[in-house]
Amino acid sequence: MNRFAPWPCHGLYALTDGPREDLFEVVSQALAGGAHLLQYRDPTVDAARRHAEATALRQLCHEHGVPLIIDDDIALAKAVGADGVHLGDAENDIGAARSELGSQAVIGVACRDSLQLARMAAHAGASYVSFGAFFPSPTKPMAPRASIDLLRQSAALGVPRVAIGGITPDNGALLVEAGADFLAAVSAVFGAADVRAAARSFASLFSPDRESTR
Repeated sequence: MNRFAPWPCHGLYALTDGPREDLFEVVSQALAGGAHLLQYRDPTVDAARRHAEATALRQLCHEHGVPLIIDDDIALAKAVGADGVHLGDAENDIGAARSELGSQAVIGVACRDSLQLARMAAHAGASYVSFGAFFPSPTKPMAPRASIDLLRQSAALGVPRVAIGGITPDNGALLVEAGADFLAAVSAVFGAADVRAAARSFASLFSPDRESTR
């Protein structure tokens, strides 16, 4: 098995929601429903559990041909052979992350509501940039609000753009139409009564013939 799963051109970017007993079951459902990227997001300090979970999720994701991204933990991403890391601060050293993880690694950067930070990240070699929150977010209620126009304004960056923050299948179409390559969701997927159906609803927002931006 290759270390790196193929990079998708667009789709649902599912983010896990911290420690839960049914983690592998719900991730399996999200992948079966059509999630094209998975981020392991767990801010706790239980290093042994996080390592074990990330290792198992890497195997599960690669069985589905889906890249596994680790949230804001370069060391963990390297230790488990994940496909990349999501840096929560655009001022983090993207070069250092790539040096640790390799030239093929996915290095994503959170740019919140700033086109300037996104330009800097893209210039520094980010694989993708994320913007948000676009809508009120139950996961990060204090997150700055990003304008949908930011997606249109960032079209020339040359890297995929991820929209995040309060996104649901009902409001996500507006973001896809504005240029979002990926819709990132936490509670709208993993808080759903039917995780597979929720993922499928997100996946249906992307037409199969949409051009790759990579």
